[in-house]
Amino acid sequence: MRRRTFLALPALGLVPCAVLSACSRAPTPGRAHGVSQGAGQDGAVRITYGDDPSQLVELHRPSTASRGVVVVIHGGFWKSAYDHTLGTPLARALAERGWTAWNIEYRRVGNGGGTPETFDDVAAAIDALADVDGLDLSTVVTLGHSAGGHLAVWAAGRPDPGVRVTHAISQAGVLDLVASDRAGLGGGAAAALLGHPAGAGDAQWDPQQQIPLDVPVWAVHAPDDDTVPFAQAEAYVDAATAAGAEATLVEVTGGHFGVIDPDSDAWAAQLEVLDAIG
Repeated sequence: MRRRTFLALPALGLVPCAVLSACSRAPTPGRAHGVSQGAGQDGAVRITYGDDPSQLVELHRPSTASRGVVVVIHGGFWKSAYDHTLGTPLARALAERGWTAWNIEYRRVGNGGGTPETFDDVAAAIDALADVDGLDLSTVVTLGHSAGGHLAVWAAGRPDPGVRVTHAISQAGVLDLVASDRAGLGGGAAAALLGHPAGAGDAQWDPQQQIPLDVPVWAVHAPDDDTVPFAQAEAYVDAATAAGAEATLVEVTGGHFGVIDPDSDAWAAQLEVLDAIG
């Protein structure tokens, strides 16, 4: 059954300047290579999972018992101009709500990323959770914005994971690489990620072509998004539910960036989703 959640929310005000854009050596999956206490922001622990400067994670722990792990995956059309600091405000907010936040960085197009390096890094960063003491991995939620939404849903469907994703939340995500490429989103960002025009041969990288997943997916998106069309979320949820998967469309307002503003009603809607999960 298709489930659609509509939230009539007021328009947001100014977007912080840090989010003004839409947002090589292969690592050893599931192996954290080093930990530097105090290297992250706000007392977060910085963990590396490979030798490249982009193969790092910032771990934000709650002050109370953890409700589960949320893997924060930033956007920016997979481009090296944008980094994990886009996800830092969400990681802080999640820790304040009792979640362990795992804010990941990965190689992007322009600094050694692309296919398969970007995907290898996201997989390895998630699998590195297994090397952190004191984490309960029974609930692992991927939460990604824009290109990070694509990676969040992709990660939920990857085969033979070291750490299994149990739920995925796409925040204005690019869920259809073929449609994205045809529309020229991000100046041809999908083709730059793949190294060629997106097509049927890219099923292993494209959430729309991986339907159905056995992991619940929430597609949080605003109809007034002028960066990634709302139709991406609608088409994904329609196809997923028609195929028997559990997928929910959470309709918000606030454009492309309201979903990553911790002070927004769009973020409050996502907290409701997380409350239902854990």
